[in-house]
Amino acid sequence: MSIPRAEIERIVRDVLLNRFQPPEANGKPNPPAVSGKPNPLVVNISARHVHLTDEHVQTLFGKPGLTPDKPLYQDGFYAAEETVAIVGPRRRMIPNIRVLGPCRGDSQVELAFTDAISLGLDIPVRLSGDLKGTPGCVLVGPAGVVELKSGVIRAMRHVHMGPADLKYYGVAQGDTLNLRVVSPGCTTVLEDLVVRAGENIKLEAHIDTDEGNAVHLEQATKVELLPAAGCKCRH
Repeated sequence: MSIPRAEIERIVRDVLLNRFQPPEANGKPNPPAVSGKPNPLVVNISARHVHLTDEHVQTLFGKPGLTPDKPLYQDGFYAAEETVAIVGPRRRMIPNIRVLGPCRGDSQVELAFTDAISLGLDIPVRLSGDLKGTPGCVLVGPAGVVELKSGVIRAMRHVHMGPADLKYYGVAQGDTLNLRVVSPGCTTVLEDLVVRAGENIKLEAHIDTDEGNAVHLEQATKVELLPAAGCKCRH
């Protein structure tokens, strides 16, 4: 028996609202910072999250604009009070996905590899904003539904740097560095973090949930950036 789409949307919205739980924070407790540099190195886990356009915020939540809840490490960015459910091609759903603000020109979903497997999605590793040829999904909010034709990625590990950090490490936008995480029993080097440069930016590396769990980031005693293979950077 075929169920009308409108009824499916109503059921999914009800599930989302009835199963609301406090969402996972975007980022885990920071390991000790590395001293003696222009800015201390902070490594954060970027948990699954969504970026939305103004139009999609209106459709999903029935109101203009997001409501800031908690500031993120980078000034001007925040975790919003609003959350959505993500529905994949297998009709499996992940509820309570945090929306991050401010709004963007294109809606984008960032998941870990295990999230994508659960939803039945084959997602590429991309830098934020590089959405061409990516799969889509259905976003469900309390006021409506948005079907994304593309925009679901696994975020490429990267490090945000301001001018002083770029100078210290001898790198530029698009270069790569390695990240060494010293943790009890599982010290690991994650290779090829892409440098993302900008003004008024704090030194911050982002890895996803799968990577953070693998290197036991919560128990890390030291983190440091190292030259990537073939890199001519100074450190």
